[in-house]
Amino acid sequence: MNVAIFAFIIDTIIGDPRSRFHPVVLIGKLISFLERLYYREADGDQKKFLCGAILVLLVLFITYDVAAGIIYLSYAIPWEWGTMAVEALLLAFTISPKSLAKAGRGIYALLLTNELDKARKAVGWIVGRDTEELDESEVARATVETIAENTVDGVIAPLFFFVIGGVPLAFLYRAANTMDSMIGYKNEKYLYFGKAAAKLDDVLNYIPARITAVLFIISAWLLGFDSRNAMQMMRRDAAKHPSPNGGYAEATVAGALHIRLGGINSYFGKKSFRAYMGEAIERTAPKHIMEAIRMMYTATVLFLIFAYALLKCMGY
Repeated sequence: MNVAIFAFIIDTIIGDPRSRFHPVVLIGKLISFLERLYYREADGDQKKFLCGAILVLLVLFITYDVAAGIIYLSYAIPWEWGTMAVEALLLAFTISPKSLAKAGRGIYALLLTNELDKARKAVGWIVGRDTEELDESEVARATVETIAENTVDGVIAPLFFFVIGGVPLAFLYRAANTMDSMIGYKNEKYLYFGKAAAKLDDVLNYIPARITAVLFIISAWLLGFDSRNAMQMMRRDAAKHPSPNGGYAEATVAGALHIRLGGINSYFGKKSFRAYMGEAIERTAPKHIMEAIRMMYTATVLFLIFAYALLKCMGY
């Protein structure tokens, strides 16, 4: 767990550097290369699914082996802490609490200074919906939803898989999550080709999403938010989310902050309704962005503490 703690410290200090050599960027390039190799529009549905599944297996195999290979080579470093430093740096690439917080704080600052147009553009970088016509409350809602949901796949899930399988398994998870974000769409092109990637992401996030919900409830209690309501909204509304996992984070945060998430979203000019989560006791506002960030960081620290204590009790 020392590796995970150091990785969190690295992320807190340095953050997630924007570079074409970032491991996740390289994973994305690998996915794009294999997509060009395997996707054929003229193929039937079954063949598209099979080719998409082959892509998934290749990406997972390559990503896991490269991460394991780098760690193996690090054993040659003539320094007692050399391998730990390499592992911590690699793990830091798989988590993104600082980047998530930075994006949220930037949008919060723009809303405070009444720069709504800039806030709309900024939130457009972190959500997939149309943002040109969002009002202040809707910008805040989109930001809170993103922080809540990405606490799962951007923080807790990579750390969870590190705990059970080390850095290579954390990278395998990050590869699976990246595939879902690139080809896991239910549209005409990816409905079958990306089905394996989407299903794998759902399976891998099943346990981390529910752990995150519990951590959010404890975080709400520690931070003075409504932990009881957080639990009630999780039980009532989590299953309403179109994702089998996304609702656990969003409904819990909504309950803790006394806001309502979900509602009407627009995608490429087409409006769709997503079930409400939480009760609109308060109108979603910029302050809730900062509160969601506090919950995200508290949940991260709690996970590290609990995981460290559990491994110590098990003799590791």
